[in-house]
Amino acid sequence: MKERTLVSFGLLFVAVLLLAVVIVAQQPQTPPQPRNPSPNGAYPPNAPAPGVPNAPNAPHPPQPDPLGDVMFPPDLIMGHARELRLTDEQKMFMRGEIQRTTTNFNELQWKLQDEMEALHDTLKSSSVSEEQALAQLNRVLDTEREIKRLHMGLGIRLKNHLTPEQQEQLQRMRIPPPPRPD
Repeated sequence: MKERTLVSFGLLFVAVLLLAVVIVAQQPQTPPQPRNPSPNGAYPPNAPAPGVPNAPNAPHPPQPDPLGDVMFPPDLIMGHARELRLTDEQKMFMRGEIQRTTTNFNELQWKLQDEMEALHDTLKSSSVSEEQALAQLNRVLDTEREIKRLHMGLGIRLKNHLTPEQQEQLQRMRIPPPPRPD
């Protein structure tokens, strides 16, 4: 039992590490901004000198969804089915697509877990075959790509079954109202 818990923890650690690597790799690289010296020409205490990047663990603002303005999450559509006046045909189609996608997603999640376990096994030895580890990483990334394609395909199929008016209505539902002056 203890060994299984350690394996589960190890898999979780590897998954989080892999996710962090993917997220960091997708972050746009911005050149560091030089700080202006104080009037006497000295840089403020704890400020990096010009050309030295800012602290690596400084908080970054969350990145907006780059496709959020053109795609609609299934729960947004189905949660507002009555307001959107979805037809019975639209609801039946969307429920079927969501159900099929959920089934495929579960299968891919299990496959991803198996691939992550295999990657973990490959990395746990004291001498790791880089070729074997990278090949296994490719299998993990291929499965993650399949999951993303599955979600994108669902989003496209659902959007294509909405009328332009329904899409416009969903856009308005998603945009937060402007703040009221106090």
